[in-house]
Amino acid sequence: MADDPNNLPFAYGDPPLTGTLRATPEDFVVDEDLGFAPDGAGEHVFLRVEKRGANTDWVAKELARFAGVGAEAVSYAGMKDRHAVARQTFSLHLPGKRDPDWATLAHPEFRVIEFARHSRKLKRGALKGNFFQIVLRDVNGDRAAADRLIAAIASCGVPNYFGEQRFGRGGQNVDRALAMFAGKRVQRHERSLLLSAARSHVFNGVLAARVERGNWNQPLEGEVWMLAGSHSIFGPEPLTPELSERHARGDIDPTGPLWGEGDLRSSAAVAELEQAIATQYSELAAGLVANGLRQERRALTLRPHGLAAQWLSDTQLELKFQLGSGAYATGLLREICRW
Repeated sequence: MADDPNNLPFAYGDPPLTGTLRATPEDFVVDEDLGFAPDGAGEHVFLRVEKRGANTDWVAKELARFAGVGAEAVSYAGMKDRHAVARQTFSLHLPGKRDPDWATLAHPEFRVIEFARHSRKLKRGALKGNFFQIVLRDVNGDRAAADRLIAAIASCGVPNYFGEQRFGRGGQNVDRALAMFAGKRVQRHERSLLLSAARSHVFNGVLAARVERGNWNQPLEGEVWMLAGSHSIFGPEPLTPELSERHARGDIDPTGPLWGEGDLRSSAAVAELEQAIATQYSELAAGLVANGLRQERRALTLRPHGLAAQWLSDTQLELKFQLGSGAYATGLLREICRW
């Protein structure tokens, strides 16, 4: 039943360009920013790793094997694209153990750049964001229109859709979540993956409806707001000129529901729309409630920081930008170019 995430509506009309994404891993460079540095002492070692064409979980297992510890001793803040060059931090719990000689860890798909001790493990989601440097190749289309669109995105952002990576090949994770909700047994590590896919699908449905109505980035009565650069929310409260002005300057953004048990925090027109989408995906919504997830919120707008574009040639476009944690670079790229 999964809607194809590639068919979600565009905020700015059809993308002005077509091209090739990830012709090589070096065309998609991701640099993780934790927002803090290791404190230099403790039972955990933080490893800054550069990987090329490698899965994050696989690298974690290789690090555990080299250090002689179980896979459960390794953690990381977030998954990074496999078909990319990605620099990210892993933590290993090594209580009472000396560091292995990381310089001797040689592997064609990853390398340790630096390491330091820290007093706590690295938890999922404990990062500030990611820097991206992306090259689109074989580009065709209206370059002038693309330049104007990139300027508009730098100013106003794009819809904060969950990317296709969240849903598995062909969106199959949503169908697997439905099967789990109907009673099919799954392995413990799969459960959180499938719950996330179901929740993300409902959120994308709400956001898609607002994109189609042209109000994904326009304040409505009943909004729950999120402070830019944080996960702090407030509202709903009467829509005032002050709130509209704060939204216009990017200080706050409307949010959509991450579905779970409890009452919707939104009200008025916003709650009406969100409840209608939840009814449309009633099996997913009911399954999320039954599995004990609580109502949460996610910003509807993805605002890139430092978005800069450079034409390397008539057919090559380079984009550099920073996104906060939980955001998908493909959500920005899809508005500019079809690949």
